[in-house]
Amino acid sequence: MSAPTVFLADDHAMLLEAFAKLLEDTYQVVGTAEDGRQLVARASACRPDVIVLDVGMPNLNGIDAARQLRKLLPQTRFVFLTMNDDPDVAAQALKDGASGYLLKSSAASELLAAIDSALKGRVYVSPLVTREILTSVRTGEPAKTKLTPRQREILQLIAEGRSMKEIASELGITPRTVAYHKYAMMDALGIQTTAELVRHAVDQGLTPP
Repeated sequence: MSAPTVFLADDHAMLLEAFAKLLEDTYQVVGTAEDGRQLVARASACRPDVIVLDVGMPNLNGIDAARQLRKLLPQTRFVFLTMNDDPDVAAQALKDGASGYLLKSSAASELLAAIDSALKGRVYVSPLVTREILTSVRTGEPAKTKLTPRQREILQLIAEGRSMKEIASELGITPRTVAYHKYAMMDALGIQTTAELVRHAVDQGLTPP
């Protein structure tokens, strides 16, 4: 019987190598990606059993990449391995159907346990964030204003320093539509400047700080 297949996504190449080394005795690592769009393209092609991914990645964050992939790969399990300990972000990942959420400060054995748990159809959450996540999930109300998937996508690209024209070209929309979404987000979030918008993106884990 062949080993379960795992795909790894993180924007730090050295971490990808370390994770692959950790898993190689138990699982078959079938691919890696260093940004969200790369993850969607490569993982949808190789259809792994489990995807281990970070929240904050360039071009497309892990939360939204997982949402896209879940539609393409309904049988694949998602385990988040991240530095982002924001309970709202963790709760959102779990509400979206993630099978695991753990921090990079966790022991290596936790990653193995999380993948094993995901393959068995269970959910694994790092003890480091469990209490905060459960509180957030139970209240049912995220502390921060919800943005649409398109707004989150645009917000991330703004935070990465892209111009309106570049964002429009990348997403296949007009610069006017980008501007509309930008100012709609600022209004919804009570934000006055682009710098505050970027700070919000970092705080939400949509892009690395």
